[in-house]
Order: sequence, then C-alpha cells, then structure tokens
Amino acid sequence: METWLQRWRGFGVQSRKSSNLRTVDVARRAGYSVQQIRNLERDGVLPPAVRTAAGYRVYGEIHVRSALAYRALAAGAGPVEAKEMVRAVHLPGVERVLALLDAAHARLDVERTELREAEAAARAISAEPIADVRASDAMNVSELADALGLRPSTLRHWHAEGLVVPDRAPARAVRVYTPAQVRDARIVHQLRKAGYRIPAIRALMPELRPARRSEEVAAALAARAAAIAARSRALLDGGAALSAVLALAE
Repeated sequence: METWLQRWRGFGVQSRKSSNLRTVDVARRAGYSVQQIRNLERDGVLPPAVRTAAGYRVYGEIHVRSALAYRALAAGAGPVEAKEMVRAVHLPGVERVLALLDAAHARLDVERTELREAEAAARAISAEPIADVRASDAMNVSELADALGLRPSTLRHWHAEGLVVPDRAPARAVRVYTPAQVRDARIVHQLRKAGYRIPAIRALMPELRPARRSEEVAAALAARAAAIAARSRALLDGGAALSAVLALAE
C-alpha cells in the first residue's frame, strides 16, 4: 500500500499548480476519505475551496499539499498541534508556524534526553534482582532500612518525595511496605548509589516501576526509542511538506 510519504514525494512528477480538483481527487491523492477532506477544510487545515455556480467545491494543489502536511505532522506531533501548524501556514507571515515546528522538535529532544537517562538507569539496576516478589517480602520501615543498609529517615524522605510510598497498617497506623513497594525501594536505592538525584529518579520511576524484570525494562525502553524515532522522522517530513505549502501560498 502506498504511504502518505510516497504520495507526497511523487508530486515531483505532477504540476504544482494543478487546479480544478474534485473532493474525491484530493482525498485519493492525500489518502483520506471524502468526508475527512471536508472536515479538514471545515477546521481550517485546508484553505477554503472555490465554489462553482452550482455549489460544487473546486480544489487545487495547495489543498493536497496541506492535507499531506497535516498527515505527516499529526504522526509527529499529534493531531491538535498538526492542525494548529497547518492553519498557521495559511496566515500571513511564517513566524507562527516556524515557532510551532521548533517547539515540537524541542519536545522530542527532551524526550530523547529522558530516554537516555532511563536507559542509563536501567543499566544501573541491571544487577538488582527485581523479579517475582513474594508476600513474605512485606516489611516495616526498620526491616527495610536494615535490608538495604539505610537509615529509616532515608526511607521516610523517599516517602515524602513520592518515590516509595508505603501503606499504613490499619491496627497501628505504622508504615508497611508491600512486596511491590520493597521492590521500588530497591530500585531507588540502586539509582541513588549510581548517583541519580531525587528529581531524576522521580521522573524515571514511571518507566521502571511497571516492568517485572530487567528484560521488560529494556524492551519498554526500546519500544519508546522506536516511537520517538518514528515521530521525529514524521516531523521532519512534515516540515518539508509545510515548506511546499508555503511555496504554493506565496
């Protein structure tokens, strides 16, 4: 099946100024349904079509290019931001669309930095046996502190920072760490020994907490890396598509 990118790159053999396109023509070339093209026009992603005396829409090349730019940008930045970008390209001046595109690239850069930190953290806990917790692994503060070689005050600080939040035993209202919370404490302990600061660990724990073993952590991070790469490529192609729309608009 031909992808949106293949369609967009194939425009080199077509007239940049083709006009008198029907809604179905734009839909076919952009890979959308007729209703989706109408919706994109309604939302301002496509500039308003010319209407014939009989009320039929007449589109041109800029409408096809705009639809394809939106498709690429939606894959890279999400549909809401993609609509905002393509709408901006139809307005006077280019500052707004360039700022939106730069912001989308900057967010992907932040995600890449966070991913590298998560990968380093995964390596830091790779020697920690985090699989298969047992019910008997539940501990109170003193027991867990002794097991990890820490002071109880350290565990209380982790609690206050939201890193490892224990349950409360109903009868005595004392802190009790469930097996899963013991596991989280072991991960935090390894990351602290590896030099990670509290804010960094707080950001990393949602990545590391769900997995049951180190292989699952690695797989989850690899999947995230692939998703970031795909979005980055889509954003790159979307920028090129926006440039083509700008050229037609000018």
